[in-house]
Amino acid sequence: MSEHEEYEVEALEIEVSAQPIELYKVLKIANLVGGGGEAKFAISEGYVGVNGELEQRKRRKLYDGDVIEFNQEYYVVVCDQPVTEPTEKVAKEAKAAQVDKQPAASKNSAVNKRKNKSAKASSSKASSKKPAKKPAKQTAEKPSFDKTTGRKSLSF
Repeated sequence: MSEHEEYEVEALEIEVSAQPIELYKVLKIANLVGGGGEAKFAISEGYVGVNGELEQRKRRKLYDGDVIEFNQEYYVVVCDQPVTEPTEKVAKEAKAAQVDKQPAASKNSAVNKRKNKSAKASSSKASSKKPAKKPAKQTAEKPSFDKTTGRKSLSF
C-alpha cells in the first residue's frame, strides 16, 4: 500500500463569494454549526479535517477545490472568483513602512508640542494669585435595596 491513497467520495458543494476564506466561516456559511463560537470549538477539538488531514487552525485559509470533512460528511469549497488578498492588511503594511521611514525627531515632535502646551498651561495657572478651590465633598449615599429581591437599586 502506498502512503497516499486516493478515495472517491461524494461531497456537497459549499459556494463562497471570495477566496481565500477562513475555515470557521465556511462551517458557518454551510450551516454545519450554530455560530462562529461553535465552529471554532469544533475545529480546535479536532472534529474537522481539510484535504484529508486533521485541521485545528480556526482561521486556515481555504481555496476553491479544498475538501472539508465534518461529522463524517465531505464538503468541497466552490468559488468562481479569483484569489484576492485582503486590502486592509496591505494598507496596514504600507502605513507601518511609512512610519518606520520617518526620522526619530519628527516622531517625537508631536509629543514635545503636547508637553510644551501642558507646561505653558500649568505655568499660567501657577501665576494667578487666587487660591485654588477645593472640590466639594460628596456625600456617599447608601444604596437602597429592594425588599423583595435584596438587590441594590440602580439610578441613572
